[in-house]
Amino acid sequence: QVHLVESGGGLVQAGGSLRLSCAASGDTICISAMGWYRQAPGKERESVASITSDGEVYYADSVKDRFIISRRSVNHTVYLDLDRLKPEETAVYYCNVPVYSGPYCGGNDYWGQGTQVTVSS
Repeated sequence: QVHLVESGGGLVQAGGSLRLSCAASGDTICISAMGWYRQAPGKERESVASITSDGEVYYADSVKDRFIISRRSVNHTVYLDLDRLKPEETAVYYCNVPVYSGPYCGGNDYWGQGTQVTVSS
């Protein structure tokens, strides 16, 4: 089991910045990557960014050059720095942690509770 606690959402004006954090605990040896998704009202959940244990990063095209994902392995925390935010990026942002497959780790995806990001125009 992996437990995730998110923080850092809030209200920001268009063009502003926020930092989201997601701290993992429990079976952290099972973590293969850490990332962020978001879900806007009436829309499907979409991947925003992710980072593997080896430091390989992925960004959705819509956030490249504005968002930065980073990870502190020592405390199993992933951060998402959001810059130049747009009103259409108002959404609930979810931390996502896939784990290794196998009898111990199980191969599931774990999700945080979500943190609201609201960007006012």
